[in-house]
Amino acid sequence: MVKFSSVLYKKRTSVCTVDWSAKTCHGTDCVFLPVNKSCVNLTCYMVLSNEERKAIGTICFLAGPVTLLENVLVLGVIASTATLRKRPSYLFIGSLALADVFASCFFTISFLHFHLFHLKDGPGAYLFKLGGVTMAFSGSVGSLLLTALDRYLCIYHSSTYKVLLTRRRALLSLLILWSTIIFLSFLPLMGWRCSTGLTPPCSNLFPYINKHYQAFWTSFVLVILVLILGAYALILWKAHRHESSMTSFHGAAGKGQSRMRMDIRLARTFGLILLILVGCWVPVLSFMLVDVSVILTRDQQRAFAFCSTLCLVNSSVNPLLYALRFRELRIALLRVLQKLCCKGRCKKLTEDSSHGLPSAEDNCTNSLCDSKSWQLQ
Repeated sequence: MVKFSSVLYKKRTSVCTVDWSAKTCHGTDCVFLPVNKSCVNLTCYMVLSNEERKAIGTICFLAGPVTLLENVLVLGVIASTATLRKRPSYLFIGSLALADVFASCFFTISFLHFHLFHLKDGPGAYLFKLGGVTMAFSGSVGSLLLTALDRYLCIYHSSTYKVLLTRRRALLSLLILWSTIIFLSFLPLMGWRCSTGLTPPCSNLFPYINKHYQAFWTSFVLVILVLILGAYALILWKAHRHESSMTSFHGAAGKGQSRMRMDIRLARTFGLILLILVGCWVPVLSFMLVDVSVILTRDQQRAFAFCSTLCLVNSSVNPLLYALRFRELRIALLRVLQKLCCKGRCKKLTEDSSHGLPSAEDNCTNSLCDSKSWQLQ
């Protein structure tokens, strides 16, 4: 038995050199713990091969700018339209777009910086970047919860919806959400980090991260996802009851048969939304929960790196699933684009008039640039 243990120890130390210089103290008692020297410079977290780095780099270089442009456009439309700024639903959509803007910046830069270019930061700089990523994705999921609750109130309390959810209450809920998320996201930077260097209870997925904090944040996001699923399930149940009562009142024949029932349309829409939400988040959260109790292999660490890019993909899809499904926002977007096109054409006509072509002032007063032409039918 002793011989077998010594052989096993030799095999382990041949793979990674062990150093007994890490020290953790409880009161006056200090214990020396083994530290993997390959983790001192964070190379044990850089598990991607060259081909995998190229694949992940391609995903980030494509999804990052697309996510940024989509959500900046949504924010610009909401901010430039007075009627949209006053409605709580669009405030929540704006919060979601803002969180996804942060995600496209923090995640893309920090992920490529660490995994693609192998650039190392100190504990403070790394935890600040990771806190930004955590804040962005937490804000995105939290804003999705507020959007789901907004739709729940609209369905279950339609008569008193405008009284229950005023603009002031919506802003207050956003203030509470973002204050809570910012505080929780930067807890590792404020001191809740791995106290033993890079030895257990450190995470195998994130340097300097305490496994207890990782379990706490993962549980927090899972609770939010469960609440979102519950809100949409209640909305579908309410819609199904309404349609069933309407069908029994008017009979099976008539106008109801010529078009799809409302509850079926809602089920398809919400089914797509929840499928994308669960498909993008459950793999990442599963790896993080497993990492709390089991030491992950390098293959599992590589799989987690690929799954984490799904969160960025979810942020790029959110504007299509939530913002652009609103007809008012689509109309406002088209108006903004028409104004921009009109200004560009008028500027070009002004430049042409300086070369002896027809007056730009006359051309800019035609129907193309007239405000009436911006109204969509």
